[in-house]
Amino acid sequence: MGRTLDIAPLRSFVAVADCGGFQRAASALHLSQAAVSQHVRRLEAATGRILVERQGRGSRLTRDGEHLLRQARRILGLHDETLHSFVPQAAEPVVIGSTEHAAAQLLPSLNGILEQELPHQVMRFRIDRGNRLREGLDTGQVDLALLLGPADDPRAWPVGQLELTWYSAPTWERPSSLSQPVPLVVFDQPCSLRNRALEALSFHAIPTVIGAEAVQLAGVQAAIRAGLGVGLMATLGQTPEGLVARDDLPQPAPLPMALWARQSLPAEISRRVAETLCQLLLAPVRPGPTALPPESLAPESLAPGSLAPGSLAPGSPAAPADAHLEPSTSKGV
Repeated sequence: MGRTLDIAPLRSFVAVADCGGFQRAASALHLSQAAVSQHVRRLEAATGRILVERQGRGSRLTRDGEHLLRQARRILGLHDETLHSFVPQAAEPVVIGSTEHAAAQLLPSLNGILEQELPHQVMRFRIDRGNRLREGLDTGQVDLALLLGPADDPRAWPVGQLELTWYSAPTWERPSSLSQPVPLVVFDQPCSLRNRALEALSFHAIPTVIGAEAVQLAGVQAAIRAGLGVGLMATLGQTPEGLVARDDLPQPAPLPMALWARQSLPAEISRRVAETLCQLLLAPVRPGPTALPPESLAPESLAPGSLAPGSLAPGSPAAPADAHLEPSTSKGV
């Protein structure tokens, strides 16, 4: 046959019809008016029909032009759809949720490592309370959540534990009388850190009183800085500005930490993030009786539920039996 309907002329022809003329079509396509005119002439030569005729100072499609217009739209639609099917689709961002305690110390390093480990995967972070992150997992708004508490669920990947430290203002002094309660600065209930602080002091028969409560970490630190009491925090050895660590109160057991994954999230992404967190926390994962160093982690050695609930690294004090994650209705850290 030797005759073809090329895509570029068809696109110019449709633009002439949609824009109402050659000049407007040329502007819309960022072409010269002469180029658009030449495209239409090529189509007329290929079909052997007059497609556009002048009408006063403008132009209109002939009956043959109307017929070609319908076919051109179908051809261009199929053409564009076919090309689009070969374009790599942008990966949906993976939303990683974290409580404030983990965010300040872990997320900057975690983000940097994941950019190298998963360069084509967009990561987005959400900082919130534990219960909100749990709800986000259930609704699909959060893909991964770094939560305090044992890995007692098939969706949870144990990643280590957080050492806890008592902090106070530099001028704060513990009550001299053993009968006087120690004022505590805590998060609103329910909260794992709050429970752990009360458990540690109660176990040693040290009376306590809540000196201040706050919803966010900044509020807790501000109240401690103001001398309203002593607070228990997980800071990975980084003392918050304006506070001092205390060694005159009983050392509480560390809090286990787990990475919770949305049910339909690819396991490879969960595993990569969990391995990175294990390395950042410098705490080995224990799939069995023998602890493995972070660098020896293999895909099969790190899996949801591979650490028994409440398991700790060798030499660590045992966690209280009632240590638990906040229920989905809680506001805890």
